[in-house]
Amino acid sequence: MSDSRKRHEALLYHAKPKPGKIEVVPTKKYATQHDLALAYSPGVAAPCLEIAKDKNNVYKYTSKGNLVAVISNGTAVLGLGDIGPEASKPVMEGKGLLFKIFADIDVFDIEVDATDVEQFIATVKAIAPTFGGINLEDIKAPEAFEIETRLKAELDIPVMHDDQHGTAIISAAALKNAIDITEKDISKVKIVVNGAGAAAISCTRLYLKLGVKRENVVMCDSKGVIRKDRDNLTSQKEEFATDQDITTLEEAMHNADVFIGLSMGNVVNPEMLLSMAKDPIVFAMANPDPEIEYDLAVATRDDIIMATGRSDHPNQVNNVLGFPFIFRGALDVRATKINEEMKMAAVHALADLAKKSVPEQVNIVYDEVSLTYGREYIIPKPFDPRLIYEIPPAIAKAAMDSGVALEPIEDWNKYREELMERSGSGSKEIRLLHNRAKSNPKRIVFAEADHLDVLKAAQRVHEEKIGIPILLGRKEVILELKEEIGFTGDVAIIDPKTDEESDRRNRFGEAYWKTRQRKGRTFSEAKKLMRERNYFAAMMVNEGEADALITGYSRPYPSVVKPMLELIEKDKDVSRIAACNLMLTKQGPLFLADTTINENPTAKDLAKIAQMTGNFASMFGMKPNIAMLSFSNFGSSNSETSKKIREAVSYIHRHFPKVVIDGEIQADFALNPELLAKEFPFSKLNGKKVNVLIFPNLESANITYKLLKEVQGAESIGPVILGFNKPVHILQLGASVDEMVNMAALAVVDAQQKEKRNNK
Repeated sequence: MSDSRKRHEALLYHAKPKPGKIEVVPTKKYATQHDLALAYSPGVAAPCLEIAKDKNNVYKYTSKGNLVAVISNGTAVLGLGDIGPEASKPVMEGKGLLFKIFADIDVFDIEVDATDVEQFIATVKAIAPTFGGINLEDIKAPEAFEIETRLKAELDIPVMHDDQHGTAIISAAALKNAIDITEKDISKVKIVVNGAGAAAISCTRLYLKLGVKRENVVMCDSKGVIRKDRDNLTSQKEEFATDQDITTLEEAMHNADVFIGLSMGNVVNPEMLLSMAKDPIVFAMANPDPEIEYDLAVATRDDIIMATGRSDHPNQVNNVLGFPFIFRGALDVRATKINEEMKMAAVHALADLAKKSVPEQVNIVYDEVSLTYGREYIIPKPFDPRLIYEIPPAIAKAAMDSGVALEPIEDWNKYREELMERSGSGSKEIRLLHNRAKSNPKRIVFAEADHLDVLKAAQRVHEEKIGIPILLGRKEVILELKEEIGFTGDVAIIDPKTDEESDRRNRFGEAYWKTRQRKGRTFSEAKKLMRERNYFAAMMVNEGEADALITGYSRPYPSVVKPMLELIEKDKDVSRIAACNLMLTKQGPLFLADTTINENPTAKDLAKIAQMTGNFASMFGMKPNIAMLSFSNFGSSNSETSKKIREAVSYIHRHFPKVVIDGEIQADFALNPELLAKEFPFSKLNGKKVNVLIFPNLESANITYKLLKEVQGAESIGPVILGFNKPVHILQLGASVDEMVNMAALAVVDAQQKEKRNNK
């Protein structure tokens, strides 16, 4: 992607459909005058008076306990430097988004027009009563040190400068495990820290608490080794000045055990790496370009343990592993500060989590057979679902043990359950899907690539390395549109109607005719059909010239399904294909079926649809809990619809007793655990969070998914075809670019799964 296009796309992302990335959403009812009278005057006076009696009641009656301020003065924004408070706001909003989606913490971003330390501190102290915690961000050193130190001492809520401590905590956890794996003595390892900013100072201080000796640390800045005989050193640099007779990074690297890079890209060369001690540990954390490229480093030293700040290599040192969960634990016990004990608890919890057996869901997401503690897995992955219920309890316990928790936790099992419910909002499943697709991209035919939005989707798939697009359509139109949108990638373009494709059309036509010659197709008709892009695209997948297919943007669904039914075989033991939509709702992901194919399925069809949809949910690493929906509950009606659902459920209970499924059941009982437990304690769904909904007919399923999409704003992936033995997926007419990109990612993952199955 060109720099100009990246810039344009980033600007559009932040500006549309409305400016910014976060908003305030009411949490109470407000529909009636009665509701408003409670929300504001006169009802609001009651909690005000209770808080006036005891300030601690503010946590009982307001959002303070789950509200963090992300505060900056814009003096050290990313790699952009001192760009001012207004220009820092997009970054602060982004940090707020991460707090919410990873730990369900609400955020107000506060940009302060104050570079003077005293003025900044006074401002933060004045607004602190609003918040349960303060996250300082992008404040330049050395002022950042004084600001954080003062605010921690003068406020009674948690304060953390994430630029310092986030990187320190994550890298310290990684360092602890890397030293363990190499069987080195932490008190003897020689460490070179390249960079002397806030993050580097905080990292090094935390390494000392792990057991690293100060005399074994050499710190470098842009002028070289920080020596004791250098003039005009800040107090922080003086703290790590050395009296060793060395002046350059190259000299410092000789015989070093560890390199910590918090500086700039490509400052380390292979010769420096080769001069390091046996089993070198290299954390090249500059972003986006590390101090030495990952591939170059591992090619230079086969005994290296390598970490970077990037997601496309093993061992990503990512702050999102820390700050959401640290604040989550601190808020949940009303900690008055984030102290050293809590930071070290985070270090040890992260390090220990990497040593535990990795859930299959994480292996699936990262397309690994089995992630195992070792040189390429020294810290947990950012998408590990255990982070939310492993790290906060460690923080909370450390806060309690160190005497800074005002509301200690008594029931730890209950707390872990509450944390599991806080899986965060936002489209986590989409992030997981894209990440998994990128691990092993496949060839995807876009059968309607001469439509602008389809080509835009293919461009995203290509540039984000989700898959390898093959563009079908009128070549001159595709080339013209590619130029218009700045799509410079070298991808295959095929026009099935051209003379240059005649041999392939004939070959495809003959292969197709052999499967349909006893079903009324002539050889001439078969060859002629290969001029149609959907027939041609399907044959590309059948003949192994592509791995997956996306179509349906410009044509009605039934007309697109027809050639797929003729050309693509069904999976073993599948008599009818079906369709499922994954809906990303505020309550979590829901799989709905059958949304587009089977108009009025029989009991046997419903049983098979339920099984296929459950298998699809398992593809996302989820344990399917299936509700067979109706207007009745467990025999309360003898209608034909209710009876066929009961028959389907009975069939699965008899033949597949391990499948968690029940019905017939009304939707509210299926989705309300308390209601279900009260009225139907015998149900197999009790104590389970339902995530698969099977509808009695196409009409009810299709209406429901479209209502969720339009009224609730739920994001949809699908309809996903279930039952084909090839990854063929049909879009809804006029699908958005995002929907097509998501479907392409799913098609890639589907292809990965089918490849694994066929190779067994």
